Amino acid sequence: NFLNIELFSKKYKVQKLSESDTADILDLCAGNPLYYKYCPPFVTKETIANDLKALPPQKTLNDKYYIGYYDNNRLIAIMDLINHFPDDETALIGLFMMHNSEQGKGIGSSIITELTDYLPNEGIKRLRLGWSKENKQSKYFWRKNHFEETGTIADLGEYLVVIAQREL
Repeated sequence: NFLNIELFSKKYKVQKLSESDTADILDLCAGNPLYYKYCPPFVTKETIANDLKALPPQKTLNDKYYIGYYDNNRLIAIMDLINHFPDDETALIGLFMMHNSEQGKGIGSSIITELTDYLPNEGIKRLRLGWSKENKQSKYFWRKNHFEETGTIADLGEYLVVIAQREL
Protein backbone atom coordinates (compact mmCIF):
# COMPACT_ATOMS: atom_id res chain seq x y z
CA ASN A 1 0.00 0.00 0.00
CA PHE A 2 1.23 3.44 -0.94
CA LEU A 3 1.47 6.37 1.43
CA ASN A 4 -0.25 9.57 0.36
CA ILE A 5 2.58 12.06 0.91
CA GLU A 6 0.21 14.99 0.40
CA LEU A 7 -1.29 14.01 3.77
CA PHE A 8 2.11 14.11 5.54
CA SER A 9 1.63 17.82 6.26
CA LYS A 10 -1.19 20.32 6.46
CA LYS A 11 1.28 23.23 6.65
CA TYR A 12 3.72 22.41 3.85
CA LYS A 13 3.57 21.09 0.32
CA VAL A 14 5.18 17.63 0.28
CA GLN A 15 6.46 16.05 -2.92
CA LYS A 16 8.78 13.31 -4.07
CA LEU A 17 12.27 14.50 -4.94
CA SER A 18 14.26 13.34 -7.96
CA GLU A 19 17.60 14.01 -9.65
CA SER A 20 16.10 17.21 -11.11
CA ASP A 21 15.99 18.54 -7.52
CA THR A 22 19.68 17.86 -6.84
CA ALA A 23 20.72 21.54 -6.72
CA ASP A 24 18.08 22.35 -4.08
CA ILE A 25 18.89 19.21 -2.06
CA LEU A 26 22.62 20.02 -2.22
CA ASP A 27 21.98 23.59 -1.06
CA LEU A 28 19.91 22.39 1.91
CA CYS A 29 22.33 19.63 2.91
CA ALA A 30 25.53 21.66 2.48
CA GLY A 31 24.14 24.16 5.00
CA ASN A 32 24.38 21.46 7.69
CA PRO A 33 28.13 20.76 8.05
CA LEU A 34 27.72 19.49 11.62
CA TYR A 35 25.69 16.52 10.35
CA TYR A 36 28.47 15.52 7.94
CA LYS A 37 31.13 16.00 10.60
CA TYR A 38 29.51 13.04 12.40
CA CYS A 39 28.17 11.21 9.31
CA PRO A 40 30.78 11.50 6.57
CA PRO A 41 31.29 11.90 3.68
CA PHE A 42 30.20 15.49 3.02
CA VAL A 43 27.27 15.79 0.61
CA THR A 44 27.93 15.94 -3.16
CA LYS A 45 25.79 15.56 -6.29
CA GLU A 46 26.99 11.94 -6.40
CA THR A 47 25.98 11.14 -2.80
CA ILE A 48 22.55 12.67 -3.47
CA ALA A 49 22.14 10.54 -6.62
CA ASN A 50 23.01 7.47 -4.53
CA ASP A 51 20.67 8.49 -1.68
CA LEU A 52 17.76 8.90 -4.10
CA LYS A 53 18.09 5.18 -4.97
CA ALA A 54 19.49 3.69 -1.73
CA LEU A 55 17.37 0.89 -0.27
CA PRO A 56 17.63 -1.55 2.60
CA PRO A 57 17.62 -5.29 1.77
CA GLN A 58 14.38 -6.71 0.33
CA LYS A 59 12.92 -3.25 -0.29
CA THR A 60 11.97 -1.66 -3.62
CA LEU A 61 11.60 1.94 -4.75
CA ASN A 62 7.83 1.47 -4.19
CA ASP A 63 8.60 1.53 -0.44
CA LYS A 64 10.87 4.59 -0.61
CA TYR A 65 9.68 8.15 -0.11
CA TYR A 66 12.54 10.60 -0.68
CA ILE A 67 10.51 13.74 -0.18
CA GLY A 68 10.80 17.47 0.16
CA TYR A 69 8.79 19.85 2.30
CA TYR A 70 8.14 23.17 0.61
CA ASP A 71 7.12 26.52 2.04
CA ASN A 72 6.13 28.92 -0.77
CA ASN A 73 8.06 26.80 -3.33
CA ARG A 74 11.21 26.86 -1.17
CA LEU A 75 12.65 23.55 -0.04
CA ILE A 76 12.84 23.73 3.76
CA ALA A 77 13.22 20.05 4.70
CA ILE A 78 14.01 16.67 3.20
CA MET A 79 13.14 13.22 4.44
CA ASP A 80 14.03 9.72 3.27
CA LEU A 81 11.30 7.41 4.57
CA ILE A 82 11.18 3.65 3.96
CA ASN A 83 7.73 2.18 4.50
CA HIS A 84 7.33 -1.26 6.12
CA PHE A 85 10.91 -1.60 7.33
CA PRO A 86 12.26 -3.50 9.18
CA ASP A 87 8.76 -5.03 9.47
CA ASP A 88 5.25 -4.35 8.16
CA GLU A 89 4.28 -2.18 11.15
CA THR A 90 7.40 0.03 11.11
CA ALA A 91 8.59 2.88 8.92
CA LEU A 92 12.24 3.99 8.88
CA ILE A 93 13.47 7.56 8.59
CA GLY A 94 16.83 7.18 6.86
CA LEU A 95 17.40 10.94 6.73
CA PHE A 96 15.63 14.04 7.96
CA MET A 97 17.24 17.42 7.51
CA MET A 98 16.02 20.98 7.82
CA HIS A 99 17.32 23.98 5.91
CA ASN A 100 19.72 25.73 8.32
CA SER A 101 17.74 28.98 8.10
CA GLU A 102 14.64 27.16 9.41
CA GLN A 103 16.24 25.38 12.36
CA GLY A 104 15.40 26.24 15.96
CA LYS A 105 11.88 27.43 15.11
CA GLY A 106 9.98 24.24 15.95
CA ILE A 107 9.30 23.50 12.28
CA GLY A 108 11.18 20.18 12.28
CA SER A 109 9.29 18.99 15.34
CA SER A 110 5.98 20.04 13.79
CA ILE A 111 6.83 18.08 10.61
CA ILE A 112 7.61 14.98 12.69
CA THR A 113 4.40 15.44 14.71
CA GLU A 114 2.29 15.66 11.54
CA LEU A 115 3.98 12.52 10.20
CA THR A 116 3.41 10.58 13.42
CA ASP A 117 -0.24 11.68 13.35
CA TYR A 118 -0.68 10.40 9.77
CA LEU A 119 1.22 7.08 9.76
CA PRO A 120 -1.06 5.14 12.15
CA ASN A 121 -3.88 5.64 9.59
CA GLU A 122 -1.74 3.52 7.25
CA GLY A 123 -1.17 0.71 9.76
CA ILE A 124 2.27 1.93 10.85
CA LYS A 125 2.71 1.44 14.61
CA ARG A 126 6.25 2.68 15.09
CA LEU A 127 8.82 4.94 13.49
CA ARG A 128 12.50 3.99 13.61
CA LEU A 129 15.67 5.94 12.86
CA GLY A 130 19.28 6.32 13.89
CA TRP A 131 21.62 9.15 14.81
CA SER A 132 25.39 9.34 15.02
CA LYS A 133 26.38 8.51 18.59
CA GLU A 134 28.61 11.61 18.68
CA ASN A 135 25.99 14.04 17.35
CA LYS A 136 24.45 15.61 20.45
CA GLN A 137 22.27 17.96 18.36
CA SER A 138 20.57 15.01 16.62
CA LYS A 139 20.21 13.09 19.88
CA TYR A 140 18.53 16.10 21.52
CA PHE A 141 16.16 16.67 18.58
CA TRP A 142 15.00 13.07 18.34
CA ARG A 143 14.63 12.60 22.10
CA LYS A 144 12.59 15.83 22.24
CA ASN A 145 10.36 14.23 19.58
CA HIS A 146 9.73 11.14 21.76
CA PHE A 147 12.19 8.72 20.14
CA GLU A 148 13.82 6.33 22.59
CA GLU A 149 17.02 4.37 22.14
CA THR A 150 16.40 0.66 21.47
CA GLY A 151 19.74 -0.37 22.98
CA THR A 152 21.13 -1.30 19.56
CA ILE A 153 24.21 0.45 18.20
CA ALA A 154 25.06 -0.05 14.51
CA ASP A 155 28.75 0.15 13.58
CA LEU A 156 29.03 1.79 10.17
CA GLY A 157 32.83 1.74 10.23
CA GLU A 158 33.45 5.48 10.25
CA TYR A 159 30.92 6.10 13.02
CA LEU A 160 28.44 4.45 15.38
CA VAL A 161 24.68 4.87 14.97
CA VAL A 162 22.24 4.79 17.90
CA ILE A 163 19.02 3.06 16.80
CA ALA A 164 15.90 4.68 18.25
CA GLN A 165 12.18 4.39 17.72
CA ARG A 166 8.88 5.93 18.63
CA GLU A 167 5.69 3.99 19.22
CA LEU A 168 2.78 5.67 17.42
